Amino acid sequence: MPLPRWLARFNKRVVNPREIRRGVRPVLTHVGRSSGRTYQTPLDAHPLPDGYLFVPLYGPRTDWVRNVLAAGTARLSVGGEQVQLDDPRLVRKQEVWSLLPAGTKAPPGVSDESELLRMNVRPG
Repeated sequence: MPLPRWLARFNKRVVNPREIRRGVRPVLTHVGRSSGRTYQTPLDAHPLPDGYLFVPLYGPRTDWVRNVLAAGTARLSVGGEQVQLDDPRLVRKQEVWSLLPAGTKAPPGVSDESELLRMNVRPG
């Protein structure tokens, strides 16, 4: 069950800008599907053999997920490097969680049926 929308709005306006300034979490840079503006969203980025897995805590209909799906691409800043990502798709947790290191814990409210965002690292 996704976290409440009011918490998403609070995080978007208060917590996320602070997290970006701190510079310790991965940051996904994406383009707004209507506005064309560039946005930055701090997230947990779980590395996979061919890309990354993101857990949308507020559900798959959050703005950042919809933006990435519409654009088909995003850039991830992780560990001081910029990684170009493409081929975004929603996958069920049960389909991909076994690809993560053993002992990786799912956040509260994320079930085997939860939809997560998977992206590939762009070659080249």
